[in-house]
Amino acid sequence: MALTPSTMYLELGTKAPEFTLTDTISSKKLSLSELKSDIATVIMFMCNHCPYVIHMNDELVRLPKEYKGKGISFIGISSNDADTYPDDSPIRMKEIAEKLGYIFPYLYDESQSVAKAYGAACTPDFFIFDKDLKCIYRGQLDNSRPGNDIPVSGKDIRNALDNILASKPVDSNQKPSIGCNIKWKK
Repeated sequence: MALTPSTMYLELGTKAPEFTLTDTISSKKLSLSELKSDIATVIMFMCNHCPYVIHMNDELVRLPKEYKGKGISFIGISSNDADTYPDDSPIRMKEIAEKLGYIFPYLYDESQSVAKAYGAACTPDFFIFDKDLKCIYRGQLDNSRPGNDIPVSGKDIRNALDNILASKPVDSNQKPSIGCNIKWKK
C-alpha cells in the first residue's frame, strides 16, 4: 500500500466526465447521465481491500441512507486492477456491497479510464457535482484515518451537501483525501 493523497486535479466548476460502467450489484450498464441527481451527485472512488475505505465503510453506508431521501445521488466506482488485486474483482465488489448494504450502484471501471478522466489517485477519493454536473467539491470525507483516533463523521462531505441543500456556496477550501493508491494496470 502506497499512501497517496487526492490529486485535486479536477478544477472546481469542471463538468463531470460522462461514463457508462457495469454495476456489479445489478450487472446492468449504467451511465452518469442516468444516475445523476437534479440536486447533487456524489462520486466515490473506492475499493474493497483498502484499509482507509474499510475504516469508513459504516459512514459510506450511513451517508447515502441519510441524503438519498433529500435527492442526492451516490455512485461508488472501483478502478483497481482486479487481476493483481482479486479482492477488488466485480464478484467481490457485489459480495461486499450486499454484505454492507450499499444502496448506491457500485461500478467497475475495468479500463481505468474513468479514474483517469477524474484525476482520481486514491481510495477513497470523493467528488461532488451540482445539478448541472459541475464539480463543487473534491477531496476527503473527513479528518479520520485508521489509527488517528478521530471518529469517522463524514464532516467535510456532510458540510458540502448541507450547503447545497440550503442553497449556500460550498467552501472552496477543500482538503485532499488520503488513502491507498489506485492499483493501476501495468
